[in-house]
Amino acid sequence: MAEIACYCRVSTDDQSLDRQLTATADYAEREFGADLGDLEIYRDKSTGTNTDRSGYQEMVADADAGDLEAVVVHSVSRICRSISDLERTAARLDAADVELHIVSEGLTLRPGDDDPFQRALFQLLGVFAELEANMAQQRTKEGIAARQQNDEYHHGPAPLGFSKDDGRLIEGDDYHDVVSVLEMIQKDDLSKRKGARRLGTSRATINRALDRGDLYGL
Repeated sequence: MAEIACYCRVSTDDQSLDRQLTATADYAEREFGADLGDLEIYRDKSTGTNTDRSGYQEMVADADAGDLEAVVVHSVSRICRSISDLERTAARLDAADVELHIVSEGLTLRPGDDDPFQRALFQLLGVFAELEANMAQQRTKEGIAARQQNDEYHHGPAPLGFSKDDGRLIEGDDYHDVVSVLEMIQKDDLSKRKGARRLGTSRATINRALDRGDLYGL
């Protein structure tokens, strides 16, 4: 018997899946009469630009195998960060005869449903998700370029998440971890103390990084 699936994703290990689990489970109960014990839950803790995540891959594999009736996600950004990724996911679920329900945007895509409004809105949401990610990257590049003109960045220590090459800033190996932690602190999902501990630095350094948000696309 095909099951109702809930797919939930967060970007780092410090973020909680509870909010998404509650929202998707409540939706599945309302729309399908499914109890929590009847749901198939797929979880991932990884960046949205990485579609090689294990929970996602398991979910689409089960859809291909005919084990799922519908997939419920909290928002478009939880299942994709680019329009191409969104289209691939939608096409694969459609081919597997699986419905896709997106709670926050109130959007449902059903196999064989040719409603042009639903399709256009779905694609538009994916465009915005991709645009948001690209804008954050561009803000980071512009921030670095502006800071390069400041002597502090040529002669002082490199900011958190960066190293220096001949006096110029380059992203360090931990740059993306730093961005994720700073974003969580900004959203009050993580305290500065815990963020500093995660990155092996001090709260003073965290404060300086937050003051230089343009370096991190914040």
